Order: sequence, then C-alpha cells, then structure tokens
Amino acid sequence: MALNHVVLMGRLAADPTLRSTASGKTVASFRLAVDRGIKGPDGNSIADWLDCVAWEKTADFVSKYFGKGQMICVEGQLQSRSYKDKNGNKRTAVEVA
Repeated sequence: MALNHVVLMGRLAADPTLRSTASGKTVASFRLAVDRGIKGPDGNSIADWLDCVAWEKTADFVSKYFGKGQMICVEGQLQSRSYKDKNGNKRTAVEVA
C-alpha cells in the first residue's frame, strides 16, 4: 500500500490562473509560499514555494475567492510530470493536485 497525501497551508504568491482544457474542464494553477517557521541567516523567514493545481468546481472556487497574499490550506497528492520547454529541453514539474 502506498500513501501520497499532502496538506499545506501558506500564502498565494500571485492570483490563481484559471483556464479550460480542450475538453472543457476548468483548471486553476497557483503557487503557494509555505513558511517553514524558521529564519535564515539574514533574519528573513524561509519558505518553500510549491505549485498547485485545482480542477473543475474547486478551480472555480479558488479563482473566485482567493487572491495574491491570502492564506489558503490545500489538500491533495504530489504529482510529477515531464514536458519539453520552449527550447526543447526536458523538464520535470512536481505539483500538488
């Protein structure tokens, strides 16, 4: 049995981006800054920056009610995907979905 469950709370780095797939499903993408609760040598808080994806009704909700700087809690799974960037280089993205 495998377990892939993530719960994160942080602030939105920017307003969510809402778009539709070719099949008509809505999807929202957003980046979350999750504070580690410690400060770096410069005295600033250390945060992890994580990409998140929400689908359909959840996507509509997130894009309607949340904006840059707001605190949000997300629950989902870590997913990785491979793609080629505009220069043809192979890239891997890890997201909470």
